[in-house]
Amino acid sequence: MILYPAIDLKDGNAVRLVYGDMDQTTVFNDDPAAQAKDFVAAGCEWLHLVDLNGAFAGEPVNAAPVEAILKACPVPAQLGGGIRDMATIERWLDKGLTRVILGTVAVENPDLVRDAAKAFPSQVAVGLDARNGRVATRGWAEETDVMVTDLAKSFEDAGIAAIIYTDIMRDGAMKGPNIDATAALARAVDIPVIASGGVSSTDDLTALQETGVISGAISGRALYDGAIDLAAALAQLKG
Repeated sequence: MILYPAIDLKDGNAVRLVYGDMDQTTVFNDDPAAQAKDFVAAGCEWLHLVDLNGAFAGEPVNAAPVEAILKACPVPAQLGGGIRDMATIERWLDKGLTRVILGTVAVENPDLVRDAAKAFPSQVAVGLDARNGRVATRGWAEETDVMVTDLAKSFEDAGIAAIIYTDIMRDGAMKGPNIDATAALARAVDIPVIASGGVSSTDDLTALQETGVISGAISGRALYDGAIDLAAALAQLKG
């Protein structure tokens, strides 16, 4: 199981939110590229980046820090937030991003997801952010009637690289991930599922790994707070 350190970007800083609330922001580093280099030095094999402002604006806002991270770090990175058209997808991949994450458009324009996955094999992931099992869009501000599992199954034949499943009510709260819901989703589809939201201890990582069906886990606040030692966690996951 791959552990993805998260760098959430707001106003150029590396931050964490609680429950996805932009008014509950903690700034952890005003130099996101330096933070990324610290994660790489600890041995991470991937980086997970989120343009929080972009998720609300519907277009990239924190392009400069993302580009700085891509230039500074040799490991692959995935990015979500404000990526809602083919031109933006192409632009990010051209700049060296390994994988784009499509969230809002997965609900509002699923054909774009299919077209992008076909045009860029293994480089398109879908971000499914859920509150009470229902998908939320536009920076989690809008809740839909779409059930996570139904939407995930609709992309079964699209060729997407992964599904990133975030339980919004666990995100940034240090309460542990929703293991049952994440594992159930992973069993419902053949697409690799990455857990996000609430991963706050090595015990959480062990529990996710022991399901045998979850391909990755994203952690942010726990790494910044020191609740998870990244190097130790990576060693643990490799056994």
